[in-house]
Amino acid sequence: MIAEQTLTEQYYRVRLHSEAICRGLETEDYVVQPVADVSPPKWHLGHTTWFWETFVLKPNVPGYRIFHDDFSYVFNSYYETVGKRVLRTDRGNLSRPTVAGVYAYRAYVDEQMSRFLDTAELSPDLHALILLGLNHEQQHQELLITDIKYILGHNPLLPAIEMPFQEHQSQLPSPDAVLAEGIYTIGYHSPDSQTGGSFYFDNEVGSHKVYLNKTTLNGNLVTNEAYLAFVESGGYQNFRHWLSDGWAWVKANDIQAPLYWHRIDGAWWQYTLDGLRPVDLNAPVCHVSHYEADAYARWTGQRLPTELEWEAAAPQLNWGARWEWTNSAYLPYPGFVTAEGAVGEYNGKFMSGQMVLRGASVATPEGHSRATYRNFFQPDKRWQYTGIRVVKN
Repeated sequence: MIAEQTLTEQYYRVRLHSEAICRGLETEDYVVQPVADVSPPKWHLGHTTWFWETFVLKPNVPGYRIFHDDFSYVFNSYYETVGKRVLRTDRGNLSRPTVAGVYAYRAYVDEQMSRFLDTAELSPDLHALILLGLNHEQQHQELLITDIKYILGHNPLLPAIEMPFQEHQSQLPSPDAVLAEGIYTIGYHSPDSQTGGSFYFDNEVGSHKVYLNKTTLNGNLVTNEAYLAFVESGGYQNFRHWLSDGWAWVKANDIQAPLYWHRIDGAWWQYTLDGLRPVDLNAPVCHVSHYEADAYARWTGQRLPTELEWEAAAPQLNWGARWEWTNSAYLPYPGFVTAEGAVGEYNGKFMSGQMVLRGASVATPEGHSRATYRNFFQPDKRWQYTGIRVVKN
């Protein structure tokens, strides 16, 4: 966040950005849900509003009147503590509430939040909760972008849409990051220039020492040109490069290339937010699963970094264009404690069957990245802006 802004200004800055992301949508685009992992844009706008109403306004504003009795059922995501909810797979069936109704909901809650932030005496715990809410909405802003891209990228017309960032940028050569053998401190431990501020998620807490061998991480992310060589060499047809689960995923889903790549008249094209374009060979490869990242690294005779190696090397790396797959399972740090109540459901309960990604992406909101940030997804997921960095042998 920008430290000079008041909390009210920070709130409106974040809230307005969510709506700016949706500015190019048609009404019909707000409701589509092609797969379970993708939520309709209307649902994201409602869910992030429900968070403020449920966790801030209802418990802290005497006599608060909720906007609509059914909205908690509609816009709760996974909080068992809060009550029943619409199944994730059914979010695309919600023709009601209307898009206009969701924007009216946002306007109502924003007005109530503005009054509350301007007049309430915030305890340290409540201030921390509001910072969590801001960062929660920023997480959904990246999901909004990637979900919108998936929706439009699976529309047969492959329409373009304007977004407030440059999606595919060529890399400037960067020196390799060399880690000396030794002991390193991992995890959020203090607000400084590296971590980027005082906010942190609970899964980053637990600053601890680790011993790392000498390691060299490639200074650049793997480019489309380098990954295309893997594709053209038959990488998706040779089981020797793949983990067993990855190979089963390739065969079951007939995977031939990264998400949004299309072979047309002997040439490779990719769907972008600007529409269908030739694959930019100089840009970092994008929309690959952990299985694909691992297979590519094995094909080159190298490997993915662990999240510990990545964090220790972060000050030497030029990161932020792609979420970078690591070879680390998503597990708690030493001393991790689940918070009481619904907020405790935020991260800890997902620490099973997922892999850690580090860094940020071109879709990550400004002020929402830091070297200790631990993103996580199942190894087959690739609709986010995911890329590859290898450890050199």
